[in-house]
Amino acid sequence: MKRILILLLLLPIAIASAQEYIPKNDGVKTPENGYVALTEAKIFLAPGQVIDNGTLLIHKGKVAQVGKQVNIPENSAVIDLKGLSVYPSFIDVYSDFGIELPPSDKDGSRSSQYDSKREGYYWNEHVMPETDASSKFEYSKVKAEAYLKQGFGVVNTHVQDGIVRGTGMLVALNNSGNDNKRILESKSGQYLSFRKSKYHNQSYPTSLMGSMALLRQLYSDLDWYSKGTIKTTDISLEALKENRPLVQIFDAGSKGNVLRANQIGEAFGIDYVLLGGGDEYEMVEQIKNTQSSLILPLNFPKAFDVEDVHTSQYLSLAEMRAWNQAPSNPAVLKKNGIDFALTLHGLKDIKDFNTHVRKAIQYGLSEEDALASLTTIPAGILKKSDQVGSLKQGTLANFFICDGNVFAKDRRILEHWVQGEPYRIESLDSPDLNGKYELTIGGDAYDLVISGEPSERSSAVKKDGNSVKSRLTIKDNSLQLFLESDSLSKKYIRLSSHLGRNKNLTGMAIFPDGSKKDWAARWVKPKSSTSQEESTYPLVPVTYPNVAYGFTELPEAEDVLFKGATVWTNEAEGIMEATDVLVRDGKISKVGKDLKAGRARVIDAQGKHLTTGIIDEHSHIATLSTNEAGQNSTAEVSMEDAVNPEDVNIYRNLAGGVTQVQILHGSANPIGGRSAIVKLKWGRTVDEMIDKKAPGFIKFALGENVKQSNWGGYTRFPQTRMGVEQVY
Repeated sequence: MKRILILLLLLPIAIASAQEYIPKNDGVKTPENGYVALTEAKIFLAPGQVIDNGTLLIHKGKVAQVGKQVNIPENSAVIDLKGLSVYPSFIDVYSDFGIELPPSDKDGSRSSQYDSKREGYYWNEHVMPETDASSKFEYSKVKAEAYLKQGFGVVNTHVQDGIVRGTGMLVALNNSGNDNKRILESKSGQYLSFRKSKYHNQSYPTSLMGSMALLRQLYSDLDWYSKGTIKTTDISLEALKENRPLVQIFDAGSKGNVLRANQIGEAFGIDYVLLGGGDEYEMVEQIKNTQSSLILPLNFPKAFDVEDVHTSQYLSLAEMRAWNQAPSNPAVLKKNGIDFALTLHGLKDIKDFNTHVRKAIQYGLSEEDALASLTTIPAGILKKSDQVGSLKQGTLANFFICDGNVFAKDRRILEHWVQGEPYRIESLDSPDLNGKYELTIGGDAYDLVISGEPSERSSAVKKDGNSVKSRLTIKDNSLQLFLESDSLSKKYIRLSSHLGRNKNLTGMAIFPDGSKKDWAARWVKPKSSTSQEESTYPLVPVTYPNVAYGFTELPEAEDVLFKGATVWTNEAEGIMEATDVLVRDGKISKVGKDLKAGRARVIDAQGKHLTTGIIDEHSHIATLSTNEAGQNSTAEVSMEDAVNPEDVNIYRNLAGGVTQVQILHGSANPIGGRSAIVKLKWGRTVDEMIDKKAPGFIKFALGENVKQSNWGGYTRFPQTRMGVEQVY
């Protein structure tokens, strides 16, 4: 008896511990403990794993069972999905959903701020690891609907501002829930970029190489700070240290910056997930060698209007190639074994998503790989594969119901379930109404066209070639079509129909005088044709570099014998007439008369002059940025970070005989950055161009620029030549 009493006493405690702690002030609700079974569906568990005529059983917002043979509990709600498909919700791993940033308060004046105005934080205002996206987050049901209609049920969002942007959050787009339920992870990762904040005015950095130097300094400072060598507390470094175990997502934004960001990551033992720019196919081997996971935008360039002769002459070959080649980027990377997630980031209109992902498929990306890049891969990047990205037992019930192949042009997403709660877009029984119809009302014939998104469908009606004003409304399973019968009196014929799965429509028409007639609209199957949107254009081969004058194939090093040239030795021998020069293994092997070629290729150089290449000791070509002007001494920056291997001036300098240059920092400050000594190799990478054996140099400058004589509004020390001397 005592045992029974003890059990009874413990029972209320167990019940209490299972209760929710949040007060309920919105009425009595049915507990979410019922089962829902979706039957007879084509279920995509994960990419490459499909069950035909399967059942998906969900319970309390999660997948309870899935398969062809599922035991459905007696209290289950059963939904027949025969003929329909179920896909796991897409995940956008790079988003700013729910983060509304105010307009920049910068006044646009030329006055500069060199020191941080923040106390207790890192010395540079553009480094903000303490930023917490959840403090700026506000859920928007309207914006969530746009995502849900495209198949996205989970977004990874953050504040897209600054060089170090702090932590983001993972959000389920559950329009029926609240933030306590929607937020799957309050700190889903740390986010970085090379771009300064729009909301802080500190001048440094003013260049790409300055941003790279700042990040290197930041990680070095963190290491020093973590050793306890600084007595004061730095809020930013404390946050950076706390965020270090999180996923690190870096907005690189271009193929070159992918390599630059990876270079920083490797130096400090950080494995960045890198947001690309869609041009990675141009440097696929180098991108592959980073072994990094990528996030790819789908903002492929639109076709250019080349009919205007005046404006088209300013269109570069590189831009035309990008339009032609960019849609192949996902397929090229996948072919080379590079994993990536696809993102909506960069698309001006979210409605263009299906068109763009379908274009990637048309240019070689398989549908299975496309699905993986939207589900399992982003889930893996975020370390949430046990919760999202697939429809396996125990995962969240995040899925959408589609009337066919999700990547088809005319596909419709009918319902989207997030955390087991449905969001209806269209009735599961409704047909795809878009298209042309032959409409008859009694004996009168009309042409009817229905078009648009499910929530924004419109009608266009003609009779005997003349337009008839019309208005279409669709609600639940009912269609109402109003046709103007008399423009003067604004009277209408009202047509109504109940919607089923059949595209053909029938119903009753009510005229202004109250009379009634039967009506019918027969869907007209379109003739098979290939629209411009569905067309694929032959891919132009990538060149090295992929701009004008690029090589279709990179030249190979070879042994060469130049015969009979006038050789300018620049040595004691002076100018030698009718002389041979043998180049072997990239070096001058012999200079003399009647040299033997062996396996070397022979070039007849009679009547021509041969000399050493010109070395330009002071050059500013081939750079993405020449000055870091944010401080009076920027010795920490390096021109090697800013080398642009696609600059046409490399090609032009080679044509003029220049073979090596010292790329110097500009004269914006007394002490600039370290120089880059590069070999001009057209079509090669930055790493191949930099002369690693050359000694290091740094730029010092005098004159009017360094003291900002004519800059106007700037107040950085020094302002005089005496001040410049004191800086040194």
